[in-house]
Amino acid sequence: MTETTIVREGVVAIIERSGRYLTITRSQSVIAPGKICFPGGGIEGDETPEQALIRECSEELGVLVEPIRQLGVSVTPWGVRLCWFSAKLSSDDTVFRPNPQEVSAVTWMTRDEMLAHPETLEGNALFFERFEPMLQTTYQDME
Repeated sequence: MTETTIVREGVVAIIERSGRYLTITRSQSVIAPGKICFPGGGIEGDETPEQALIRECSEELGVLVEPIRQLGVSVTPWGVRLCWFSAKLSSDDTVFRPNPQEVSAVTWMTRDEMLAHPETLEGNALFFERFEPMLQTTYQDME
């Protein structure tokens, strides 16, 4: 088995509310245009993964999020090391202001809707396979 060379590091925000996950549809001007995925992006400079998560959600969605817990790490076939985080919106009445250069739509989708949608990024299925059980434990711990 060949080890993938890491060329970049990134973060993914998993925000769940009442059985639905916050998703974005990527704009036509970014990599994987029109694809549905969880919000996130690259870690810049000397940012911590938590700082990158907060910045990316602010840049993409115009919202403030609070990282809760790192759920795990994965490496894409093209060499991006992703840190998956459970997170929450800073307010229950958050108004999304998506950046049209990065995001064409913001939606809440169930697990089944995400997995069945033909435009969902393949890598997002990894979350459901590996990290979703940890997310449920995270929210139970918060109660």
